Parts: sequence; structure tokens; C-alpha cells
Amino acid sequence: MKLPVFLLVALVITVSLPSVFAEDLEIFTNQQVYTTVHPLLVYGNAPASEPLVVRIFAPNGGIAEFEQVIVSKDGSFSILLMNWPESSTSFPYGTYTVEAITQSGTSKKLDIKFAASTELKQVPIERSIKTEVFAPEIAAANKPFRVYVQVTSDGLMVSGEVVQVLSSSHLHTPDGKVKSLTRLLEMLHEGLYFVEYTPRTEGTHIFHMVAFSQGTQSHGSAATLVLGQDIAGLSRQVVTLNEVLTTASSELDTLQTEIHGFGSTLEDASSKIRDSVTQIDTSVTTMSSAVENIEDASLQINSLLFPIVGAIAVILALQITIIARRR
Repeated sequence: MKLPVFLLVALVITVSLPSVFAEDLEIFTNQQVYTTVHPLLVYGNAPASEPLVVRIFAPNGGIAEFEQVIVSKDGSFSILLMNWPESSTSFPYGTYTVEAITQSGTSKKLDIKFAASTELKQVPIERSIKTEVFAPEIAAANKPFRVYVQVTSDGLMVSGEVVQVLSSSHLHTPDGKVKSLTRLLEMLHEGLYFVEYTPRTEGTHIFHMVAFSQGTQSHGSAATLVLGQDIAGLSRQVVTLNEVLTTASSELDTLQTEIHGFGSTLEDASSKIRDSVTQIDTSVTTMSSAVENIEDASLQINSLLFPIVGAIAVILALQITIIARRR
């Protein structure tokens, strides 16, 4: 009877051993919001007598400080991780993450705030991710151009590979299709990425970049209008058109000068024609007067000739009569 009871107790003890000795990992900090010179104290519970790594991540995801501590036999630990320095480019104000990692790989994280004031109501514990997209406003079809993406967290450049930071980024084409940009994006620098894209169709292309870092998501977008040719081609056409317009303007000036000279010539010719018409009118008037004089003279001559002709006719008739009587 005693043997089965003993085995049962031994079984219960064996099953419960992992839960007894494998204490849960818990971490705490002495404050939630810190300012300059305040100490960052991290404490909590962890597996007894094991090494524990405690580190703090900056807003951009980089490790700002780390320490290793041996957990006490009762499973508790505490460590002064750092004293906050003056705010700088290395330690800007923002949201930091404290992490504790056990020897087995178990980890716990806790967000804290480094700010100019320690008032919690004025400084909420939250992470600010910002995504900025830089794309040309106008591009040409079938000619490549680059689109740049900058991802920052509380003012610091976010570090990470494209598949981690910009895995959901995509492109909206003019025909309404959506194209993933994850495989096309490349990292130029920590927090700075780019994609080289060659548009095939004209219209508005919208680049939608989705950044994800330490559990926080951010969106950014930019639009590019794709034309049949680029600004350089349009500029050359404008220059050519300007040259043509300049030449046409010069030719118009020359034509205007010639038209002005032709107008002067026409005015001179018109004056001469008017003078000639006046002279012709005068000549016609003179000729009309001469004709009238000739008519008058003809009437006078006729009045003189008619009696003479009549006398001659009478004489001829008498002579004919005399000659006829003689015969």
C-alpha cells in the first residue's frame, strides 16, 4: 500500500519540478519616464543562478547599452544599467526598449521614455515611426528613375533589412494594378532605402511605402506623373519652338518693313495716278472745247458753202439747157 502511494508522490514531484524551479521571467524598471542623469535600474525575476543579459534598444532599433548579471539563488536580480546622459544624436529623446534574455533564449521587453520632463501625463509612452518617400514629380516612360524611402523612429534612422522594415511596400499603377516593391527595394544606409523603377505606361504611379519597426507601423507615399518623354525632351522642344518663333518674328519684322515700303510706293503711285487723271480730265475738257469750236466753224462754213453750191448748180443747169437748145 505504501509503495503505490510513494510512487504517486514521486510522480507528482517529478511533474511539478519544472514549474517549481523554472520561474517565470519578469522585468521592471524604477521609472517609466527618465530625464538626464536619472539612473536606469532594471530588476525582476529569472531562473535562479543563471546568467541574464539585460540590454536597452534605442528608438532606431540599435543597442544603446547592455550588461550581464548572474541571477541570485532566490531567482531575483537587479542591475543599474546606465545613467541617462545629455540628449544627443546618440541618445535622443524618444521611446527606448529594455530587454532581458535568459540563457535558454527566453526574453521579456519593456518600453520606457527618455524625455525632457518626467511628467507621465505630458509624455506618453509610445513609439513614433515616420516614413518619408522622395520621388520625382515627373518622369518619362521607359526611362528608369529612383525613389528613396527614409524611415526614422523618434528622429533616429531605423536599422533593418528591407524584408523586415518595408515588407508591405507596393506600387499603384495607372491601370489600377498593385505591384509589390519588396524584392526591388535596396538598402542604401541604415534607415534609407531606394528602388530603381522603369515605368512602361503613362499616367500617375503612386509609391506606397509601409514601414514596420518594433511593433509600430507607419505609412508614406509619393506620386510620379509619367509622360511620353522627360522634361529634358520637353525643354528641347520648347527651345526649338522658341528658336522657330524668334525666326518667325524676325521674318515678320522684315515683312512688315517691306509692306511699309510697298505702302509708300503705293501712295506715290496713287498720287501719280491722281495727277494723271487730273491731267486727262483737263485734256478731255480742252478737247471738248476744241470739238465745239470745230462744230461752230463747220456750221459757218456750211452756211457759206450752201449759196455758192446752189449758184453753181443753177449755172450748170443753164449751161446744160443752152447746150441742149443749140443741138
